[in-house]
Amino acid sequence: MSPFIFWYPIIMTARLILSRGREKSLLRRHPWVFSGAISRIEGNAISGETVDVCDHKGQWLARAAYSPQSQIRARVWTWQADENIDIEFFVRRIRQAGQWREWLARADDLDSYRLIAGESDGLPGITIDKFAGYLVVQLLSAGAEYQRPALITALQQCYPECSVYDRSDVSVRKKEGLPLTQGFISGQQPPELLPITEHGMKLLVNIKEGHKTGYYLDQRDSRFALRRYSKEARVLNCFSYTGGFAVSALLGGCKEVISVDTSDAALDVARQNVELNQLPLDKAQFIRDDVFKLLRTYRETGEKFDVIVMDPPKFVENKNQLAGACRGYKDINMLAMQLLNPGGILLTFSCSGLMTVELFQKIIADAALDAGKTVQLVDQLRQAADHPVISTYPEGLYLKGFVCYVE
Repeated sequence: MSPFIFWYPIIMTARLILSRGREKSLLRRHPWVFSGAISRIEGNAISGETVDVCDHKGQWLARAAYSPQSQIRARVWTWQADENIDIEFFVRRIRQAGQWREWLARADDLDSYRLIAGESDGLPGITIDKFAGYLVVQLLSAGAEYQRPALITALQQCYPECSVYDRSDVSVRKKEGLPLTQGFISGQQPPELLPITEHGMKLLVNIKEGHKTGYYLDQRDSRFALRRYSKEARVLNCFSYTGGFAVSALLGGCKEVISVDTSDAALDVARQNVELNQLPLDKAQFIRDDVFKLLRTYRETGEKFDVIVMDPPKFVENKNQLAGACRGYKDINMLAMQLLNPGGILLTFSCSGLMTVELFQKIIADAALDAGKTVQLVDQLRQAADHPVISTYPEGLYLKGFVCYVE
């Protein structure tokens, strides 16, 4: 009787072999591998699967998520060869990130914060915001989507008291070959408007339909900074969304704040936010209009303000749009400077990742020249502390802001 021989296949992790000299950024622990850096792939890997990244000699460098349809072909999960990408991996990362956020929440009396900030927390392509008792998840890369089951399980282990909602309905997923997804995951459905607390004020957040994950937590410290400039001031709040800056200006003692946005729904929530904080509605106006057009109208009619907040949406998605974005930023800042009383304050921001601090400062300088104004930069603002920037990934600093004293 012939013995049967059983063959058990050995499952090998696919390997990305880099071209000679293209390992330098990885050795400096930058978490991205671009398609042009790859010499060949050894083995088979499907979209999002974990692969090993090696130099041209086969020396192991990192373990990463494979994104075959993206120019960012791999995003590093770990620099440790003995670390597997599993539920326990995500539990460790989430708990590590949570230590800083929970300390910050206690120190600043917050009930909402960014729990996971992608690459800066060692979880590329993953954004998680905590709004009171809700965790809102945004998965932006093929690797993040592939690991969705493990990530959600880890979240439920670390925060069993929280409900989980998916807001992966962002266009950047198309670059990864992923469909847009949104919806309830676990716990309780979020209310239409959820009140959160920051720096002593309450704000209503629309988790299901609001911008990004529901609200711009990254501007928390900038909203607070506005209060010191608002006393007895006439304030213009451009691109106001749901009025966080307006509420902060009223708390700072402004005599009037005008919020401008193109969305009736956002302005309605802004009005509710003023009422929620028991602030005087007669000091707040809400105008649905195009900011560019309204600024020119105000210039023609001689309107003047003491403080202007300029917080536009992202003007630039790729390098081809950068020149046009620079013109847009210069235009609105020039108009704002012309509308300020002598000694007025302009808080101006860019949330475009491709816009460097140096370039943004140059745009402000050019805007001042065109406006015929002398401008001093008296403070520099950035994303709040729960949106950290890991030292090896400078791209994580996306939100830039300046406080400008306009003579």
